[in-house]
Amino acid sequence: MEIHVIRHTAVANPENLCYGFAEIPLQKGYIEDFKMLEIDKDYDVIVSSPSQRCCLLADFFKFDYQTDERLREMNFGSWELKKWTDIPEDEINPWYKDFVNVKASGGENLLEMQTRVLSFWQDLIWKKDKEKVLIITHAGVIRLILQAVLQFPLENMFTIQIDYGKKVIIHVNEGVFSVKKVNV
Repeated sequence: MEIHVIRHTAVANPENLCYGFAEIPLQKGYIEDFKMLEIDKDYDVIVSSPSQRCCLLADFFKFDYQTDERLREMNFGSWELKKWTDIPEDEINPWYKDFVNVKASGGENLLEMQTRVLSFWQDLIWKKDKEKVLIITHAGVIRLILQAVLQFPLENMFTIQIDYGKKVIIHVNEGVFSVKKVNV
């Protein structure tokens, strides 16, 4: 199986807002961004995060796709759509020190997100009848998939740059994974 995982294109976030589950618009001119993407047309299955910033990409390419809640970005709870600098230090500093275990009020921590994403991933890789898959999602989800494949510590997750509108390509053969390309 060949799995293409693409991050949505750039968002309009001039105020540096914290966002994950919240809807945030794509940057102005996003249609031009879509036209620059290199996406195949011959996928057996296409699954998207239900976030508008992902579905707009799938709709642009007129893909027949399904959405899956497990592909959403991290839920930042009460921090959603607040400026990072406006989040009280007594809330944000513990998260900066331990983003794996600490979460915003009403949100999820990285371990909870990992459980959600890996539930999707396990369901996907057991589909033996699929040759080529496209997943449209977010940087955090892509990093967690790479973490599962490469088995690096969760604490190192942010050392991997996942660019807007770029793909990661992973091959799965007889239960053996190989990351073929990153940010293509």
